[in-house]
Amino acid sequence: MEPVTEPSRIRNFSIIAHIDHGKSTLADRLLERTGTISQRDSTAQILDSMELEREKGVTIKAKAVRMVYNYSPPNTPLSQLGRGAGGEVYELNLIDTPGHVDFAYEVSRALVACEGALLVVDAAQGVQAQTLANLYNAIENDLTIIPVLNKIDLPNAEPERVAEELARIVGFSMDEMIYASAKEGTGTDAILQAIVERIPPPRGNPDAPLRALIFDSKYDSYKGVLTYVRVVDGAIKPGRALRLMATDKRIEPVEIGIFTPALEPVEALATGEVGYVATGLKSVREARVGDTLTDDARPATEALHGYRAAKPMVFAGLYPAQATDYNLLRDALEKLHLSDAALTFEPESSIALGFGFRCGFLGLFHMEIVRERLEREYDLTLIFTAPSVEYQVTKTDGKELVIDNPADLPPPNEIAEIREPWVDISIVLPDRFVGAAMELTINRRGVYKRMEYLDISGPSSATGERRDADSAPSSVRPEPAEGRVIAKGEARVLLEYHVPLAEILTEYYDQLKSRTQGYASLDYALTGYEPARLVKLDVLVNGQPVDALTLIVHPEEAQSKGRELVEKLRRLIPRQLFDVPIQSAIGGKVIARETVRAMRKNVLAKCYGGDVTRKRKLLEKQAEGKKRMRRVGNVEIPQEAFMAVLSLER
Repeated sequence: MEPVTEPSRIRNFSIIAHIDHGKSTLADRLLERTGTISQRDSTAQILDSMELEREKGVTIKAKAVRMVYNYSPPNTPLSQLGRGAGGEVYELNLIDTPGHVDFAYEVSRALVACEGALLVVDAAQGVQAQTLANLYNAIENDLTIIPVLNKIDLPNAEPERVAEELARIVGFSMDEMIYASAKEGTGTDAILQAIVERIPPPRGNPDAPLRALIFDSKYDSYKGVLTYVRVVDGAIKPGRALRLMATDKRIEPVEIGIFTPALEPVEALATGEVGYVATGLKSVREARVGDTLTDDARPATEALHGYRAAKPMVFAGLYPAQATDYNLLRDALEKLHLSDAALTFEPESSIALGFGFRCGFLGLFHMEIVRERLEREYDLTLIFTAPSVEYQVTKTDGKELVIDNPADLPPPNEIAEIREPWVDISIVLPDRFVGAAMELTINRRGVYKRMEYLDISGPSSATGERRDADSAPSSVRPEPAEGRVIAKGEARVLLEYHVPLAEILTEYYDQLKSRTQGYASLDYALTGYEPARLVKLDVLVNGQPVDALTLIVHPEEAQSKGRELVEKLRRLIPRQLFDVPIQSAIGGKVIARETVRAMRKNVLAKCYGGDVTRKRKLLEKQAEGKKRMRRVGNVEIPQEAFMAVLSLER
């Protein structure tokens, strides 16, 4: 069956969902039903080709695939299927989006390339935090949304309750809901028909100068950078030079093609179509997500709206466990950067850890993925320092600084103002855990914004009024959470807080899951920088500052954090032949101290009687040696000590 290129027969859509709501499994069923992949070649999560994606059950990189669908209108007689009006052929372009909040920018670019989206909601778990975040993103881009209630085959599924919840929150009518089970294939035909009937065809001018949106890119060893594009105006034809409008770089395409989902070369990509352009470039940094591709000989005057560079939000030091592996680590980072433009790195050195790199990540999950890829694919043993955020500092002389390493913070007398990044977080959880979540967030300097009951059964459902935070339950009932499925009739709550990003970097999500028995879901969005009272907490081991253990903290937390940190280090640093003092200090003021006591050699063992002066001479000689050793001794700090800052209790 030949692909159709008439714009009226093209449908571009995406699938948006919270993690583990069945998005990748539904994509598999759509590919099988349209014959894009055969039953024999089918594997679970076929679009998630990376090993880590399959292992963690989450899409990390955006994917695209073209399906050819033989559409039959409802109530078509079996004798007419596949013929004439009863078998119209449509080209369906699925742009699969990443499933984690760290890759929200890739999700937003993918949605811009579509006219519609399937909103997949677990019929047992209901609406979650990222469900709402991705939904609002789709609404802002004016997409047609098709609600799909997935996993209706589960014994604890409540599709009617979840449907009423969606109808109340978003305004869907009950007739719009599609009930499906991606695992069993139920509802697949209804979804395909809804895509054709409800999602509008792409808009664009075939005669206008070429404008194609790059919604993703990856590196290919043979073809250079592959840019995933959606053609908005004009057409991409072979043999014609192109230009990237944001970087103003001229390219000569090596190949033009589509995803089936394998790479398949084609003669051209017309208006409304989705495909790839093999640019021959050597770095994905030159072909950034969100850029506009245009014709070099007949360029467009205006780029497509919405381009911005992906900006790292979390920074950490990365060092090889063996100093001799430094060059191997540098080569591995350079190769990894070829396929991940969001990863940034620059060389840095530490007194304690030697030579390494300061790396920037989109978030903690992105940092975890990079670490595992470096260790698995390049066989490296690495030391990561505690993650930090980027601070804006105004000095007393008016100079502006951007600090991503706490050790680089100037002395207090040189600082006029410090600004730290803040985020708006959304937490969706059962109402019996509201008190625990509020307490945790307030302890992280969170500022309450609002609380809303999502369910029909909630106290505010009848009037639509939001319940005030003061009336929230303050205790948690210790009920079991088998399968993490909300009990029938239990109200669910949306909590919104304004929180410093640094406060939710380490352990916040783990503690939130722990306090809510795994029920809570979290989403966050950066809002900007705000002034803050912050100080630099230094750690001195044997009188020498250890830059890799430096923290930037709020003054009210400095005393407790400093005391806890030196206590942890005292247990982790091995004993030496001399006393090792461990101190935490703010500026020149020591606020906490612990001592690793020296191991003592029994120098009197060889004395069998004799005068006491002989024993005294031996002890004095030992004491002098310990003093000299303390001056020149080198204390090796184990890797566990650098991770101690990640587990400081609140």
